[in-house]
Amino acid sequence: MRVFILAVLSALAAHAAVAQGIAPQERRSGFETMGPEAQAMQRDDFANPAMLGVAAGEAAWNRAPANGKPACSGCHGDINASMRGVDVRYPARNAVNLATLDLPGRIQLCQSLHQAQTPEPRESAGLLALQAAIALRSRGLPIEAPSARGLSDAVARGEMLYRQRLGQLNLSCAQCHDDHWGRSLGGTRIPQGHPTGYPLFRLEWQALGSLQRRLRNCFTGVRAEPFATGASEWIDLEIYLRERAAGMASDAPAVRP
Repeated sequence: MRVFILAVLSALAAHAAVAQGIAPQERRSGFETMGPEAQAMQRDDFANPAMLGVAAGEAAWNRAPANGKPACSGCHGDINASMRGVDVRYPARNAVNLATLDLPGRIQLCQSLHQAQTPEPRESAGLLALQAAIALRSRGLPIEAPSARGLSDAVARGEMLYRQRLGQLNLSCAQCHDDHWGRSLGGTRIPQGHPTGYPLFRLEWQALGSLQRRLRNCFTGVRAEPFATGASEWIDLEIYLRERAAGMASDAPAVRP
């Protein structure tokens, strides 16, 4: 951690100018900033370990719960048709109570309301697998701007969080991912932080993981207290990141270092 702190402080001292953001023509996905070996792994569905989660999610999609309630396919039909474009439209507002939901939260709501089951917990293999199977059906499609779907208030809250200095290191998301992307930190290249590939298989984790897991990692990295799992602050931050990445192609489920 001491090496991490020194590296961050050195980078900030060497690059004092504060950027206002990344111009659309300069945006780079995490795929574009990782090495050729990881890129090759993601390109090949037979080598991409996230596809094991997709297979498990597709099986779960067609499997009815033991309580006699319908499977996902019983309501939504063929996953290839009904879920095309769904992932790039989330997070979204729940029409019933107007709360914002990310895709895992939407799946949990379906499990509770329509399958009468205890929802699978966040970061569980089952929930991540279903999310990966759904996300695959948006691969190559552009991420839709949340502001165009009535979520400008959440975009504004998320941007405040993105630019807020946090933790003992007093760093914001923007300082790393806007001001210093492409530079090396602890031997790793800093990405721009676009959420194009979640859920993804991160080589460091050796498992599928969600965007919230990655955000929690960033919070602990700057020695800030993370929000509770599933908290509205995480949703707001994801909504801003989606706004920031609007128009970029989804590459979920991705591979990342």
